[in-house]
Amino acid sequence: MSASNRIQWLHKYIVEMRYPNASRLAERFGISHRQAQRDVDRLRNDFGAPLAYSAEHRGFYYTTDFSLPSYTVSANEYDYVAAVTGNTSVRGAKQEILQMQIPYSAVVRIPDKLTQLELRQFIIGEESRGNYICEFHSVDMFLGLLLAAETDITILKPDWLRQRLVCAAERILRNNNHIKEN
Repeated sequence: MSASNRIQWLHKYIVEMRYPNASRLAERFGISHRQAQRDVDRLRNDFGAPLAYSAEHRGFYYTTDFSLPSYTVSANEYDYVAAVTGNTSVRGAKQEILQMQIPYSAVVRIPDKLTQLELRQFIIGEESRGNYICEFHSVDMFLGLLLAAETDITILKPDWLRQRLVCAAERILRNNNHIKEN
């Protein structure tokens, strides 16, 4: 994962009042604590985020409303900083710009350990026994994995994702019910 993806994750968790910290960021993305702290510093210094640390919650929060810029430069992290901050002395900003993608999240009930292991790259926590919080960037890919799993997975949240899965399954059944076996 790039620094931009990590910063997007950090921002999302701060907005959701989950009080993330550098240790959790390092653990989530498999990076060093030092690199995670640099990401926090980058959010504060390069993007002007009004970050504060809550000793009570052991994590960061925003002191005022804050939004990340809605675009990133695709080629180079330094170019992104230059494009957003206007500081072209860092490096010249490229014109090729892509919209940032904050991951989707869902809570799913996974009834068995094997399927839990198969989906571990998406699981970021456990809401309650057997109910897992997942993050993913592609809705279609995630739903495809759930359809391919050979177990009874239930999407608990959000409703729109469950409805999308139901509609896709109904469409597949409808398209295949008219075919008669030879």
